[in-house]
Amino acid sequence: MRYMLLIYLDEKALSEGERQSCYRESTQLAHELAVAGQYVAASPLEPTSTASSVRVRGGKRVVRDGPFAETKEQLGGYFLIDARDLDEAIAIAARIPMARRGTRRRHSIRTTRSTPCGASSPPG
Repeated sequence: MRYMLLIYLDEKALSEGERQSCYRESTQLAHELAVAGQYVAASPLEPTSTASSVRVRGGKRVVRDGPFAETKEQLGGYFLIDARDLDEAIAIAARIPMARRGTRRRHSIRTTRSTPCGASSPPG
């Protein structure tokens, strides 16, 4: 089963050194998951100051700079993994370096047949 592990944190809480250490540890985890056949994708996100929110209301597109909602924690990155079951996905989520500082949310990926490649595999 495929799971999306979302990483939330206060993006201003880390020093640059802590951020770089987190990137190194996350890269190591990604390599370990790849060896185990569980890695699909992972990436940190740029700060929310570079984000845009897009909404369509009344048939018109509305684009705003920055996040739509002001929150204490922001979405900072993600891991997309393959795991046997929920317990294995939770165990992997606990290994994400920001587990020590931020919050992780786990979502199962719903496979649909109407999207290209059944939405569970990239084209190719």
